[in-house]
Amino acid sequence: MPPHRHAAAYLPHLDTLLLHNLTMPRHISLETARRFLVLRHLLAPGRSLPAEAASVLAVVDRLGSLQFDPLDVAGRNHDLVLQARIAGYRRELTDELLYGRRLLFEAYNKALCLLPTRELPYYRITWQDGADGRAGRLVGEHAVLADKILAEITAEGPKCSTDFEREAAIDWFWGPTSAVRAVLEALAVSGRLGLGRRDRNRRYYDLTERLFPADLLATRIPEREQLRHKVLSRYRGHGLLGAGGSGELWPGTGGAILRAELRSDLVTRGELLALEVEGMRGLRFIVADELPLLAQAERELAARAAPGDARPTCSFLAPLDPLLWDRGALEPLYGFDYRWEVYTPAVKRKWGYYVLPILFGDRLVGRIEPRLDRKARAVRILSLSWEAGFDPMDAPGFGLAFEAALNDYARFGGADSLIPPSGAAHRTLFRSLAGGIRVKWDDVHVPKPTGTSPATRRAAST
Repeated sequence: MPPHRHAAAYLPHLDTLLLHNLTMPRHISLETARRFLVLRHLLAPGRSLPAEAASVLAVVDRLGSLQFDPLDVAGRNHDLVLQARIAGYRRELTDELLYGRRLLFEAYNKALCLLPTRELPYYRITWQDGADGRAGRLVGEHAVLADKILAEITAEGPKCSTDFEREAAIDWFWGPTSAVRAVLEALAVSGRLGLGRRDRNRRYYDLTERLFPADLLATRIPEREQLRHKVLSRYRGHGLLGAGGSGELWPGTGGAILRAELRSDLVTRGELLALEVEGMRGLRFIVADELPLLAQAERELAARAAPGDARPTCSFLAPLDPLLWDRGALEPLYGFDYRWEVYTPAVKRKWGYYVLPILFGDRLVGRIEPRLDRKARAVRILSLSWEAGFDPMDAPGFGLAFEAALNDYARFGGADSLIPPSGAAHRTLFRSLAGGIRVKWDDVHVPKPTGTSPATRRAAST
């Protein structure tokens, strides 16, 4: 029998063996998991990408989506995510991709997110859900107003709610608001309007067909395939999710049973790989294309090299950074307890209103609560704390890395001075910095943020 015919006889067995290798979980250590995460999150080293639009697209391509939040006391969430990865990042880079070149767009995926426009057909299900649900019903109930809004936008171009006569308040997703604003948002949730641009947090809407290419809008993908893509997007975002986790991770991906089927499909198709992580319950999954980064993490640890084989860097992580999506994983992975306390009454907050975790190398070592005082061109640090066992004055390389992170953050915020928190320990640390930014000390009271109740913030983010 010719050799090639002999080999062909074993192909079914080879396929079975390959599938077995893809689906059988591989065991890794916590150290490997931490190293892998900073590598795949483009944080080792931090701020290593150049300040250009291509870098923004590279981050979105790696993470799949960036969560949008309008709160801007320390920088908007998606800008902070990008600032941690792009040297000299400016918010205009992303705004141009969203509202100029339109290579990114806003849609719901986990929450309101920035997504690659090329993936729009995979998120049409979000528009359909809106049209079939409360948004569609509201448009039907206010059909005369909806027709008027659509006619004026068709004839005159993008408009915001203040371009129309104010109507009586009606109930909407996040609370009572004017009928005009609710109908505009309902038309957007249903996919009939899209976001033409933002002016601060004021949204200007335009017809969807004027915002996106006709062939992209005409593309139809089966519903199950769209849902499978949305499940995959969560694993692309975090990088090492399990099968469960907080309910905040999974909106729009179907119920638990369907989600388990879709995840199984992704494993069978070779798009996800299962792992067992030391000290963590249940299986974890990585995107198969990132297997080389897992191998890199193992090589670096074996060689006792720093993350990314470079000098360890320090980064301030956005509260909704994809690395932090799985709050329950932070304790076993990093020994780090974190929650975003903007919804927590002030008297019950443990850490502060808008606190950013501090990443050094591949460990979470502390928390910083900065405020951008744009009028004074200053960064005010309301609070700064370190994890038990971490001494910023003792950790090799931390001083220079922390200084660089502060300088880069200040430039991002348009600040030329930095006002540290009071206290002898902080004074010692900041006096040790040689940095380019001017450090000032004062006791000026920073007023509490206003207009940031949960209802107000939900309204601003839609």
